[in-house]
Amino acid sequence: MNDTPGWASPGSAPSDGQEAGIPRPSEPVDGSGPAGNWSPTQPPAGQWSPPSSSGTGPGAPPPAPGWGVRPPAPGWGRRPDAAKPGIIPLRPLGVGEILDGAVSAMRAHWRTVLGITLAVSVIAQTAIILVERYLLPEPPSVDANATGAEAVRQAADSLQSTLLNSTPTMLISMLATLFTTAVLTVVISRSVLGRPVTLSDAWAEARTRMLPLLGLTLLLAVMAAAIMTVGLLPGFLIGDTAGVGLAFIGLLVACVLLLWLMVRFCLASPALMLERQSITASMRRSAKLVRGAWWRTFGILALTWLLTLVVSLVIGIPFGLIAVAVDDGGLSAFLTEGANSFGWPFLIVSGIGDVVVATITYPLSAGVMALLYVDQRIRREALDLDLARAAGLPGYDNRS
Repeated sequence: MNDTPGWASPGSAPSDGQEAGIPRPSEPVDGSGPAGNWSPTQPPAGQWSPPSSSGTGPGAPPPAPGWGVRPPAPGWGRRPDAAKPGIIPLRPLGVGEILDGAVSAMRAHWRTVLGITLAVSVIAQTAIILVERYLLPEPPSVDANATGAEAVRQAADSLQSTLLNSTPTMLISMLATLFTTAVLTVVISRSVLGRPVTLSDAWAEARTRMLPLLGLTLLLAVMAAAIMTVGLLPGFLIGDTAGVGLAFIGLLVACVLLLWLMVRFCLASPALMLERQSITASMRRSAKLVRGAWWRTFGILALTWLLTLVVSLVIGIPFGLIAVAVDDGGLSAFLTEGANSFGWPFLIVSGIGDVVVATITYPLSAGVMALLYVDQRIRREALDLDLARAAGLPGYDNRS
């Protein structure tokens, strides 16, 4: 029995099946017909049922050998002639197509994307600069010659100070990412259909999901903090050299577990936004969609992270050099007194660089996440048929 919620058709294959043995009842036998389209406002489950697997009834395809299994195309198992009403062809996607789709959405709706990301980035970066300048305490001094218990104590104090000082910045960045992700997920969903979308339209659709998305984000953050605490706490309680070794081992184990869980739940945000799921239900949906594809999902996310890192370095390094140059005595003060010695010229110029970086990387990350979600549902649940019916493409008529 299928439990696919939201705008998915109840005849879709369950997520915990294998990748692709899905009937394509409205495709022509020769494979020349169009693929589908999609809207995040699909009819609720129960309003549509696909034709029976026996091949009878109106609209059923003529029997053919192996019908009921996605016909493989040479080399990749994909039909090269799939329709592309928007930013992606409606079939299982390659890694390059997911990345290209995210960039295409940025180009197709650049006014909306630029409007939301630039505004949020400016506000977030301004808040971060003010917090770092006026609210954060000075980091504790560390004696490089300390040994034994004193070195462990100083390391613990330094780590505690770093965590406390980075918390406001992380919270501001988390809220900025949450806001842009909510709106940009809607933009991506429209882009898949090739439909226009304005900032007001995207916000009107996304705002009702902001609180659940905030709850999901906080839950994942608390989960990550709890895992890291459990991993590090025994070592800090023991202290001395043995405690350092135990803390290091605990850190490694915690990082591995945290990485596994973050990939497992990485599609919870799109599921929550597009299927209008609850927090826990969206996490279960993500786990089902990622199941059996963890390494592929991890690879795509790692590649996206690498691309955003490259963009950050390419843009951030020149802005950083300019910031140091325009800050009188900034470099020498930095070498002698630390990062807190930089003045307003450095903070402003480097902040502008951070805004530019965020304006580019926010849409890329949100686009990849949303398209990865769409791709997994096409592979596991024949979402391309639902998309085609939503678009009203020939050969994919809605059935009651």
